[in-house]
Amino acid sequence: MPFAVCYYHVIWSTHGRQPLITPPIEKILFETIQRKSELLKSPIHAINSVKDHIHVAVSIAPAVSVAEWVGSVKGASTHEVNVMLPNIPTRFQWQKSYGVLTFGRTHLPFVVGYIAGQKDHHRDKTTIDYLENSDDAF
Repeated sequence: MPFAVCYYHVIWSTHGRQPLITPPIEKILFETIQRKSELLKSPIHAINSVKDHIHVAVSIAPAVSVAEWVGSVKGASTHEVNVMLPNIPTRFQWQKSYGVLTFGRTHLPFVVGYIAGQKDHHRDKTTIDYLENSDDAF
């Protein structure tokens, strides 16, 4: 088995940036993404969201591409929300694109802290544009 220590900060948004992530949906998303990532042998270091997007710090297994990991967790979480909450007013969907940044072990505490503080950063307008990018508009 290869030795690899890779850290990724992955960001993606709801379809059309709709404010769909409510507390009940957030709970389902986090549990499903965590479970799917464990199946992919890709430990999550931090996960958090605001109403229209999510941030995940993860070490993706060497045998799994970034695109495969993102597609798997997005697909599983979309499916789970729509199955568990069939009567929500708007069907839950993610946007097609995503943003991914790599970082080193020394930056792990900063990235984990930034993700943990997502709700505060957005409320206080202290977000860092570079760490919020989830498409090619940057």
